[in-house]
Amino acid sequence: MVTVGRSGGDATQNPKQQQIVHADMLDYTSIEPSLRGIDACFFCLGVSSSGMKEADYARVTYGFTLAAAQMLSRLNPGMTFIYVSGAGTDSTEKGRVMWARVKGKTENALLRLPLTSYIFRPGVIQPMDGIRSKTPAYRILYALLNPLFPLVRWLMPNQVVTTREIGRAMLAVARKGYPTRILEPKDILTAARSI
Repeated sequence: MVTVGRSGGDATQNPKQQQIVHADMLDYTSIEPSLRGIDACFFCLGVSSSGMKEADYARVTYGFTLAAAQMLSRLNPGMTFIYVSGAGTDSTEKGRVMWARVKGKTENALLRLPLTSYIFRPGVIQPMDGIRSKTPAYRILYALLNPLFPLVRWLMPNQVVTTREIGRAMLAVARKGYPTRILEPKDILTAARSI
């Protein structure tokens, strides 16, 4: 297992895990040898669009994602690429909501590459196992919502997914595939239960 990130992870790594700290998410040339022979990629990098100009948001959301996917499709054609997008993404790329257009453009580009791409569009995500958002506003929101998640999940059973369920669903889809290439929250829950 290989992880690539702009900063190192926690110290309790799996001994089978190779962690690569890589600053330039638009150019992977220097680490390509470590990325050959990979059969699946879970691409979870992203930022909140709040306060960002479209060009800056697109650089991260579209640019970083496509740089990784294009390189991986060249090194490992046909591999599985799982991209975490978001509910409400605009596949037409023409709507008024900036983040939804950019995510739609990213999804469409991924689906055209010679990869087996799956797009995860979670709705409301309940963080589990000590996971915390890097976005301060999200941390405050989740602190307020945390006691209400059981009620929210009861009211919207097919819209709330936990980080644990997303992880299980990613593993299941990487191993067995899924009937559709775009997984909405209900599909994520179905895939998570299949593992």
